[in-house]
Amino acid sequence: MKPRHDLVIRNGCILDGSGGPPVEGDVAVNGGVIVAVGDVSGSGAQEIDAKGLHVTPGFVDIHTHYDGQAMWDERLQPSSWHGITTAVMGNCGVGFAPVRARDHRQLVELMEGVEDIPGAVLDQGLSWNWESFGQYMDVLERVDHDMDVCAQLAHAPLRLYVMGERATRMEAATPQDIAQMRQLTTDAMKAGALGFSTSRTLNHRSSTGGPILCLRASHEELLGIALGMQDAGCGVFEMISDWDDLQAEFSMVRDLTAKSGRPVSFSLGQRHATPNVWKELLACTKAANADGLTIRGQSPPRPVGVLLGLQGSMNPFSDCPSYRAIAHKTLAQRLAIMQEPAFRRQLLSEQPAADSAPIANRLRAFEYLFPLGDPPDYEPPREASIAHEALRQNRDVKEVVYDYITADGGRNFLFGPIANYVEFNLDVCRAMMADENTLVGLGDGGAHVSIISDASFPTYLLAHWGRDRARGRFDLGWLVKRHTSDNAKFVGLHDRGFVRPGLKADLNVIDMDRIALERPYMAADLPGGGNRLLQKARGYRATIVSGATTYIDGEATGALPGKLVRGPRQAGASVTVS
Repeated sequence: MKPRHDLVIRNGCILDGSGGPPVEGDVAVNGGVIVAVGDVSGSGAQEIDAKGLHVTPGFVDIHTHYDGQAMWDERLQPSSWHGITTAVMGNCGVGFAPVRARDHRQLVELMEGVEDIPGAVLDQGLSWNWESFGQYMDVLERVDHDMDVCAQLAHAPLRLYVMGERATRMEAATPQDIAQMRQLTTDAMKAGALGFSTSRTLNHRSSTGGPILCLRASHEELLGIALGMQDAGCGVFEMISDWDDLQAEFSMVRDLTAKSGRPVSFSLGQRHATPNVWKELLACTKAANADGLTIRGQSPPRPVGVLLGLQGSMNPFSDCPSYRAIAHKTLAQRLAIMQEPAFRRQLLSEQPAADSAPIANRLRAFEYLFPLGDPPDYEPPREASIAHEALRQNRDVKEVVYDYITADGGRNFLFGPIANYVEFNLDVCRAMMADENTLVGLGDGGAHVSIISDASFPTYLLAHWGRDRARGRFDLGWLVKRHTSDNAKFVGLHDRGFVRPGLKADLNVIDMDRIALERPYMAADLPGGGNRLLQKARGYRATIVSGATTYIDGEATGALPGKLVRGPRQAGASVTVS
């Protein structure tokens, strides 16, 4: 007798994305769609025994930067190792369309500076055989992937395309400029853009040091773009801001969504310099939603932090003259030099050079630097810091750092939280995630490739907050809901996010007893041999995209069912998968 189904997952503990309790049962899939949940009698061409395992929807990551990688790489790792089956890219106002040929270099410098993706890698990896956003989407959909991808129209390339050098000089957009941006936004939404993104933070600069082109865009300009989404009848608005004048800035956000009807999300985190602003932002967000608006903060489940070591692009000695002199050498060569007593004495005696980057001081904030360890610890106690370790050993803290980063073949990383860790615990992250006006996001998959490894957020969310944390854990079903249906619904992906008949068969089969993060490592596998941080996971028995199993026990099967998802092109329309 022929199999009745393409795939049957048997005897799993199903967390269906609704946030409810687990239910034991089977899941049957035909033609990339879930056709039955419960007691499935018919056999499957492929069967997965999920006894003792959890079955969840595939994770929906609404904040990635795979805009470049998706052009040259079929596998969107590291995200696909962590159960992500849909990635939304084009965040933070940076992207590659629309673009004129003369502006290719400027967009590369922006992406390199803002998202730490090497310019040489982008130069080799991008074909640039597009101009309009629709043409970019057409090129993107020719590449099959191990997950679905969704693209957003980014403000910086849009502004540069319309205004040219005037955008570079940070000039105000004219009414004619705004009208053109509005039309191009409508065109992009109709071509399938999932939304629009902008950046209003001084932290976002190009590799040449200039601010992101949309930094000072006026209220009128942003409203014109939001109205372009209204004209198309679809699209979400994503932004990041410094919130220096919180009330004025949030008032503008309220006005954008009130007049356009489009939902807004913004990056939410606790800055160490202004540790209580996030509370004010959430209070404003709560009030706005109570008034019928749709505004959400995107918050991470752990600190946003840098990884410092000899494998990466930065370490606490990076800006010292002696280290700069050897920085171009291979890891093995640098290790050999750093083991020489004379070099060690010299480097330990030095201070950062006068032309050091502003981040140099953070690299030596030893009270907030911790051995990452293996397995990695993202909620270390204050007493675990390098500064405290030096006190225990009665040694100079720089000596302790030196010994740590040169141990284990130079593979050790120091973890430096730069947000969400003022009190040396993750209570602030818990408070943000627990708020009904937030979404789980900010993993930045595809970006910050030499210093940050946060695409592993979904695995950490389940392992730390669902199992390991000593206090304040969340219900596992609720955590699954947060990274599946909550995210999918907000960005308009109504065909996924639940384990229900009739929906897309994006699924994870997870061993919750084993799920864990492995130690990050550096791989030289970008175009031209460029380096990037990767981080694997354990405990994913299977990941399934559109009914095809893409990963078994963390190993790629070779299946590439992932497609470009074109967003709803008019109000009430369903998403389409090209």
